[in-house]
Formats: sequence, C-alpha cells, structure tokens
Amino acid sequence: MDDQTGSPELFLFLASTVHDMKNSISVLSGTLENLLVQAQPGQEPQGYPQMAHMLYQTRRLNDNLMQLLALYKDLGKPDYPFDPRPVQLGELVQQVADQARVLLQSKQITLDLDYDPEAIGTFDEDLVIGVLAHAINNAVRYTRDRIRLAITESDGWLEFRVEDNGMGFPPSMLEAGAAVGKGVNFLTNSSGLGLFFSSEVARMHRHRQRSGSIALENGGVLGGGCFILRLP
Repeated sequence: MDDQTGSPELFLFLASTVHDMKNSISVLSGTLENLLVQAQPGQEPQGYPQMAHMLYQTRRLNDNLMQLLALYKDLGKPDYPFDPRPVQLGELVQQVADQARVLLQSKQITLDLDYDPEAIGTFDEDLVIGVLAHAINNAVRYTRDRIRLAITESDGWLEFRVEDNGMGFPPSMLEAGAAVGKGVNFLTNSSGLGLFFSSEVARMHRHRQRSGSIALENGGVLGGGCFILRLP
C-alpha cells in the first residue's frame, strides 16, 4: 500500500478545513462581541461572565487556527508573503488594543500602554499583530486585572513586552519558552503552538546577521508573567 500521509491533496484538504473552521469561529466571536458590547454597565445579563469566558475561548481557538494556517504555508519559505515595512508604532498599538478591547472590558481587565506613538519600526505588521494579540489573549488567563503592552528601542533592537500582574508563568511554560528560544519544536502542551508560531515570526525578521527572538520570564513592571518579542 502506498503511503499517502504526505499527499498534497490531503494537506490542501486539511488547510481548507482549518480555514472554514476559522471563519466559523470568527463569526461566533463577532456575535459574542456584539452581545457583550450591547450590555449596559450595571445591567449585564445573568450569563455575562459566561459569555466573556466564551469570547476568550473563541479567541484562543481563532489564534490557534490562524497559526496552523500560517505554519501550513510554512513561514520562512521563499514564496511566503513576508512583508516587512516601516510601521508607526502608534498605529500598530491602536490595532492591537482595538482587537482586545471588548474581551478585556468584559473581564474587567485594564490594558496599560507604554510606547512612543511617533516611533517607527520595520517589520511585518500583520504577523507582529498576530503575535501580540496571542500574547495578550494568553495574559488574560494569568492576570488578576491588569495587562501592560510596552514597546522600547535600544541598541538596534525593538522590544515588545506583554506583561500581567498575575502569579507569573508556571515552570512548564518557562521551560517551553526556553526550549522554543533554542530552536526546539516544543509542542507538548497547550502553550506550544503559540510559542512556536511566535518564534518562527521572530526568526523571519533579520537585519545585519541578527534575527529576532522570543522569551518568557516572570517579573517585569507588573510583577507577573512577561512575554517578550525582540526584533532587530
């Protein structure tokens, strides 16, 4: 019997199926957002917390499906539409904050922003937004009530930090982040796909023999978990 596990038709079918699933999840996520936005402060329906949690879970699913599609297309291939361009940080942060706004408000989480709105960086805007959106969604799981997105530039590096004021990442996640940072395909727990995707996006950004990287640590300004994306 011929081995069909590598059939291009099978991979195309799976990618198409994942794309359809992502579209359905996006519709569900949009519906939940509309319902949460319509709720009046102080007059939230009885199921409001459950709806907020459902929105969080649909965002997680949507992130995972988007990452699977990008990895299927193989980030870093010569024909991948990698498109680094000058981006004003103010516009980038606005997009990220807008995407997270309803989810954070529904869970009563404050988003602190620390960046120079006039500063400009050169990177693939869509991919970096995907990485930051995933990091914020992941921080929702760990924070008590505050998340911080900070962007700084130093010694030719652009550093994006997503921090929270929770108890910090558990050892298993810190180990996963260290493994991915060393190029290991660490896909053995729920955090693996997002970390691997983020690492691949970082790696694609190169300048003068330097390439981007990611890291996880505990501490930071808010004292909880910190996701760090560094781009040259």
